[in-house]
Amino acid sequence: MRVEAALGLGGNLGDPVAAFAHALTRLAQHPAIFAVRPSSVYRTAPWGKLDQPEFLNMAVLVETELPARALLDLCLDLEREGGRERRERWGPRTLDIDILTYGREMIDEPGLQVPHPRIAERAFVLAPLAEIAPGMVIGERTVSTSLDAVRNETIRRDSVATDRLNAKLTG
Repeated sequence: MRVEAALGLGGNLGDPVAAFAHALTRLAQHPAIFAVRPSSVYRTAPWGKLDQPEFLNMAVLVETELPARALLDLCLDLEREGGRERRERWGPRTLDIDILTYGREMIDEPGLQVPHPRIAERAFVLAPLAEIAPGMVIGERTVSTSLDAVRNETIRRDSVATDRLNAKLTG
């Protein structure tokens, strides 16, 4: 059975746009993933640990037959391919991929919580997700309603990074 999952991608070390392009290409090539619909790229202030460079963030909807745990394993593999080293919580990284939603399922297992437990407080996740799925319901609210509650001026669409990403994906 196919499920629509929402993923959040972020990075602030190296070339996050290249890491995003690689991850999106690999997702699209996976035999159990049938659709990949990315948002634009957004530039955002750091969250959690503030003494680090700005992040680039984006969201992507995928249609998949992978079970949630297998999708998580794929995301972790893509992070490793992107040079991710887990040194500190909320610290700088080349690529981070979180499963934001997995259909309408609620999952609470070690290492896998879906919907993402802090999604409602993270405008840097909600802004790109609202671009591609504004009416998606998470909990009791739509993504766009949740974004309205936490929106701030530090999150902005990065047209240069978005154009670079699109060029990498099509060229």
